[in-house]
Amino acid sequence: MLNLSLVLPLLTVANSTTTQAIKDPDQHLERTSFQSNIPYQPRVDIKSDIAMVYGIDANMPERIETWRREGYIIHVMTGVAWGDYSDFLKGEWDGVNHEDAAQMDKNGKEILHNPGTPYMCPTETYGKYLCVGVKRAIDAGAEAIHLEEPEFWVHGGYSESFKCEWKAYYNENWVPPHSSPDAQYRASKLKYYLYRRALKDVFTFVREYGKQIGRDVKCYVPTHSMLSYCQIGIVSPECSLAQIPGCDGYIGQVWTGTARYPSMYKGLRKERTFEFAFYEYGILHNLVRSTGKRMWYLNDPVEDDRSHCWSDYKTNWESTLVASLLWPDVWRYEVMPWPSRVFVDTFPKANPDGTMSTERESIPSAYATELLTVINELNNMNQKQVSWDCGTHGIGILVSDTMMFQRGEPYADNPPIASFLGLAMPLIKRGVPIEPVQFENATIPNYLDPYNILFLTYHGMKPASSELHDALVKWVKAGGVLVVVDDDKDPYNSVREWWNTAPLAYSSPRLNLFEKLGIKNEIEKRIGKGFVYHIPADPALYAESAKGDQIVADITRKACTVAGLKWKETGYLLLNRGPYVIAGALDEIDDLPVRTLEGSYIDLFSPVLATRTSVTLSPGSRVFLLDLNKINRDKPRVIASASNVLEAEVSSRNLKFHSEGPSETICVTRVLLPSVPKSITAGGKAITAEWDASTSTALITYPNNPQGLWVEVNW
Repeated sequence: MLNLSLVLPLLTVANSTTTQAIKDPDQHLERTSFQSNIPYQPRVDIKSDIAMVYGIDANMPERIETWRREGYIIHVMTGVAWGDYSDFLKGEWDGVNHEDAAQMDKNGKEILHNPGTPYMCPTETYGKYLCVGVKRAIDAGAEAIHLEEPEFWVHGGYSESFKCEWKAYYNENWVPPHSSPDAQYRASKLKYYLYRRALKDVFTFVREYGKQIGRDVKCYVPTHSMLSYCQIGIVSPECSLAQIPGCDGYIGQVWTGTARYPSMYKGLRKERTFEFAFYEYGILHNLVRSTGKRMWYLNDPVEDDRSHCWSDYKTNWESTLVASLLWPDVWRYEVMPWPSRVFVDTFPKANPDGTMSTERESIPSAYATELLTVINELNNMNQKQVSWDCGTHGIGILVSDTMMFQRGEPYADNPPIASFLGLAMPLIKRGVPIEPVQFENATIPNYLDPYNILFLTYHGMKPASSELHDALVKWVKAGGVLVVVDDDKDPYNSVREWWNTAPLAYSSPRLNLFEKLGIKNEIEKRIGKGFVYHIPADPALYAESAKGDQIVADITRKACTVAGLKWKETGYLLLNRGPYVIAGALDEIDDLPVRTLEGSYIDLFSPVLATRTSVTLSPGSRVFLLDLNKINRDKPRVIASASNVLEAEVSSRNLKFHSEGPSETICVTRVLLPSVPKSITAGGKAITAEWDASTSTALITYPNNPQGLWVEVNW
């Protein structure tokens, strides 16, 4: 653990030392970010590239200026579905009362985000209102706008404003969404459209206004994963936003609060944070893969639920962090949503029996240091050399935004998304990194090429167009193996959609696909260079059965044989990403061997950057390592640090570097040296180091300083 007795006496002295700000030459890459609804404070100055100032209220310009003075790139984020928009609701903005624009449930109650703040039904007027607030942000200097969480609740759709939108969209009178599968599906489809329209209007305004003032202002959408929205019952225009001109990308909002939501496997519904986070990040990865859009992955060291203790948050944060790093195409991160919640707020202490005490405590110093270490390593994740070292790769499962359309009365899958989990969970538990594949993107050239095997079910989702079937047929004929698990009994097969609308008259979308494939009642059939398996079952049963996972494994093993893939099961997911080793060891599966990694590593989850020669992937463990055999060791250098290190200078007997980090936190820095250091100073004060001869590295510990301090090592 950190030796605080060596550091705390220096804290006041070191934090009083200021230096001229040093510019990070890579800041323009916008690798890391955070959001804040308060002005700048030294305690939350975590040295990311971007500060996202939250809210478009009257004091926004002043808050922006406090962060800009500290050298941050400025973005502005605001809620789309909710916010401090009482001036709109009460008619103060345009003289017209808009309280009917609140989302409403079937009992006539407003659906609230918090007391007095309803979720909005996005009318066209509401879109214009958002544009006014966004203009205020641009005029204040925002370089990008983030329109957060466009969310329409599944149990909503009963307000007068929604009824009017129904009439305009469908040219027929509104019917209660809970009255039939068709009504629920159509209500959700309309909700999806309404928020897509609202965002499109804002995107268009930002592009046009940017041209007028000669600035290229970007627009991004921070959003939960579609799986998260399915779990909690929300409709949001996920993948379709990428097709709108002016949408530059997303923030993928996955964190403990979404990933720990109980999921079904082997008939047991419980928290499986790592596995579910892997699929959440994977689905969000699909929003930008092959579209050219940008993605930041969110990592949150705590969560909205404040009833847990710090050790709980730490364990779950490590799980979501590792899951996010297993998607190497994405290398930008929102490292935390609210730094003040992490570094200033207090949370319950844990009693010895595991219950929560009424006492509260601030973040443990060791956890703060670990967070800062990882945050700074996330600036270095754009690695080109990537390789998996675990179970069979090249397998995907098709998913669609329409999964959100089947979550309400009168028929909602319970437990939610069991059809997806029934196919996905048995494979990840065997170390097979099966990827969610966005069905709506199948028509993008080469989009399906990375996959040898694809799973498909229409239980819980539907194809958005017949063109998706054409793309799937083309992929099969080119050599893909398609495994269709479907018994045609989903009640939503009967909704009014393209497959049963004249001139088509199929009772289920699967029948249209199979006709295009040239299949009638065959269970197995070669199609061109590819192959199709049909298992007439509801895959939700595999999630609900204690033996269902073995059935899925056997199906996949058989498909691998036909696809020419070697079937391999491991007790972990492991990715080599440049010099980093990222792994999540799995549980709830028997007879998979435990693996031990041998080498020379720095443990980035260690608050003292411990050196390791042996790391065992025991069930449930999470690993984030720096492989010392894969880094440049030609000259002295900083290997890892719980601070932002800039402008390192090396001579024959000296290493000097500039270190910046938030106040009231402890920095640990591990440096590679040719020999034992003779003297070390931090901010002009002498400090000591711990020498590790096996790696020829020294561990230096000193207090962080948001203005920066020079650390000098002599040998």
